[in-house]
Amino acid sequence: MFLPKAIYYEKESENYELGKKLLANYRSQNIPCYEIENHNNIEEMRKKQNSEFINMKQNLIIGIRKTHNFVPNHKTSDFLVPYTSSGCTAMCLYCYLVCNYNKCAYLRLFVNREQMLEKIKKVANQSEKDFTFEIGSNSDLILENSITGNLEWTIENFKTNSKGLVTFPTKFDMVEPLLPLDHQGKIIIRMSVNPKEIIRTIEIGTSPLANRVKAINKLKQAGYKIGILIAPVILVEKWKEQYTELVQYLAENLSQEVKRDVFFEIIFMTYSYVHRMINSEAFPKLVDLYNQDIMTGRGKGKYTYRKEIKEEAEIFLRDLMRKYFPKNVIKYIV
Repeated sequence: MFLPKAIYYEKESENYELGKKLLANYRSQNIPCYEIENHNNIEEMRKKQNSEFINMKQNLIIGIRKTHNFVPNHKTSDFLVPYTSSGCTAMCLYCYLVCNYNKCAYLRLFVNREQMLEKIKKVANQSEKDFTFEIGSNSDLILENSITGNLEWTIENFKTNSKGLVTFPTKFDMVEPLLPLDHQGKIIIRMSVNPKEIIRTIEIGTSPLANRVKAINKLKQAGYKIGILIAPVILVEKWKEQYTELVQYLAENLSQEVKRDVFFEIIFMTYSYVHRMINSEAFPKLVDLYNQDIMTGRGKGKYTYRKEIKEEAEIFLRDLMRKYFPKNVIKYIV
């Protein structure tokens, strides 16, 4: 379990059961706890240099989520839902949260979970159809669960709801607490995968590929609905060989039960000027993901693969998936 170097907390978080529990636990371990006014604006953190990024990731922020807007989504869910955490302890060099939070992409926990889940239930029950709610778009809930137990709490408190499904992606393998739960088929867990070398050198602090695949098999055996994200696709040197090896590994190591109905999502990497600045100072010896020969600007300070490069890669990946997973759906490629 992640053991922070310091805790920064909003005073109001002590009014919630989870907030009291977390703070009492960390204080008992003599971890420094500093009161803050607003989890979104910690001046001490904002003023730190990019080179401090790794150290900043060792802190944990505890607060109240005040924004509860549901954003319509039309990929694997109906809504993106603000939920119990944002940020992460891992340090993937492409992390999209860095685009939103810059170097302040550390893990923030929100202890007003009852309020957030009640809104999901209300929206679900008022709808004529079964909405799917994406609760993990701002964080990794398997990682968070190892600290808070929030996924177990969510599943136990959502399983009897008359309508609705919840879904979230993860790069972590700590799924054991979820296996014995009676989830009533209401949970869709999507595991993100990448070639072994990309995980080792770029997805820093996440679970190895073999562990992720074992976790998928366990979750499926426990009755969870399973999706797999090949994401983000990164066109590094020898990327075709690496992604071929990845898909072959999945075909050989996923259980027959998983392969029967697993669906896929394929997402190409978006990079940014912010990533380049932070990575160059915090990780000067690691791979530079910016490649001006195959990338182009998109929007303010962002980079994507050039249209013709991406189209060629998409054709390659579709052919690869058709060969090894001919009966499985690719929900989208973006």
